[in-house]
Amino acid sequence: MVHPAQKWIGRISPGFARRESRESVGIACRGSRGSGAGRGYGSEDKYHHPEVGFNFRLDTLQAVVLLAKLSWLAGWNAQRVEAAARYDALLGDVPGVVLPQTLDGNAHVWHLYVVRVPDRGRVLQALNQAGIGAGVHYSLLCHLQGAFPSLGYARGDFPVAERAADEILSLRLFPGITEAQQVVVVAALREALG
Repeated sequence: MVHPAQKWIGRISPGFARRESRESVGIACRGSRGSGAGRGYGSEDKYHHPEVGFNFRLDTLQAVVLLAKLSWLAGWNAQRVEAAARYDALLGDVPGVVLPQTLDGNAHVWHLYVVRVPDRGRVLQALNQAGIGAGVHYSLLCHLQGAFPSLGYARGDFPVAERAADEILSLRLFPGITEAQQVVVVAALREALG
């Protein structure tokens, strides 16, 4: 299964090592990892942040790797724009799917292609069972994160954002995705929406 958020340039993974016998320290260390296996960024659970953390990963070696890839960025972005336009055409008549919009005067490079669907959990499960690498990005909004209880917000304080967060679904999109691959994704989505 291909992850839906294959980032433009990519990077090398950071390393992290620590030996600790105290479980509480071990939990804190695991939550501090930069990334890996769907976790990181200050949390053991992806996109759920019980405390404020930081992520610093652009060291000299990262910069060298990314600089070498930079010459390909414009081409990769153009491929993403083409793929997004194909999704727009393929999904335009699928009932229940709300397509992403780009406001006039703006351009999008399509790091993610995010649609909105009803009953997202069931749809995502059906897609994943069909071998389609779809996902959910940023479903827990900032005001609901465990790191920010002092702000005093609760579910229901931002109903439009909360409804969108409950419906968003990221479809496969990466430089080089073919029309045939996108047709398979869209067919599976149609089937999942039933």
